[in-house]
Parts: sequence; structure tokens; C-alpha cells
Amino acid sequence: MLTTDQKGAVAELAIAKAAADLGIGVWGPYTVERYDLIFDVRPGLLRVQCKWAGLHDNVISVPCSRNRRNRHGLLRQYYSPEDIDAYAAYCPDAGKCYFLPIDDFANRIAIQLRLGPTRNNQNLRINWAKDYEFAARLGRPGAVAQLGERLAGSQ
Repeated sequence: MLTTDQKGAVAELAIAKAAADLGIGVWGPYTVERYDLIFDVRPGLLRVQCKWAGLHDNVISVPCSRNRRNRHGLLRQYYSPEDIDAYAAYCPDAGKCYFLPIDDFANRIAIQLRLGPTRNNQNLRINWAKDYEFAARLGRPGAVAQLGERLAGSQ
């Protein structure tokens, strides 16, 4: 059984490898920051928060908060576009990494990614896991360049 810190370390390593496999430069911050990794998507840099994602009933759940204990109890902190540019999630049960831009998922407690059809065959407003896989988001020709250009234009 892995601890929360061990799960975070495994997720970071899996995400860094998945990005490197796509030719993306990966760095880690030397100081305490709200993000875990930096992706070099030329001409810009992405601040990426890494998450361990669980799988339950064909749905991958990605938590969008940081939980820490302090003397007053549990402190839950959420991420905003000022803190990070994207979440990257590793789901060991699916064996894949997912790239989730914060612009698409701001102000969320969690992000649900569906692997299979719903019981009621609903298709609207479903986040399909395959659409957020690293290869789908970062591996398409020009996808990384588009992200870099968007970032360069917003700075």
C-alpha cells in the first residue's frame, strides 16, 4: 500500500516520462511552488500540477485540490489559472497519463474522465478519457506548438 506522498512521486515520474516520450522538455521547480513540473512547449512553458487519479466504475477521478494538515485540522487548497496552466494525471489502473488544461477545468473539486459509455447512454457534457490522453493532447502534430503560442500570446 503506497502512502499519499509515494503516490504523488509515482505520478510525477510517470507524467515526466510520458511527456519526455513525446519530446517535451521537463523540469522541476527548485523552490516551493503550486506546480510540480514545468513542460517546455516552445515557445512557452507550462506549469503543471501532477495528480494520482483513481478509477471507479469506468470513471477516472482527478482531484483538483491539495490537502495538508495543520494545527487547525485539514486545510484544502484549490488551484487557479494564476497557480497552474494544467493538471497532468496518472491513472495506474488505466496505465495512462492525461493532460487537462486549467482553462477547461477551472473551479473544479474534481475532474471525471469517462472510459466507457454511461448507463443511460448520455453523450453530452461527458469528458471522454481518450480525448485527454497525453498523445491526444500533446502528441498531435502542432499541438504542443499551439499551446506554446497561446501561452506566449497571453504573457
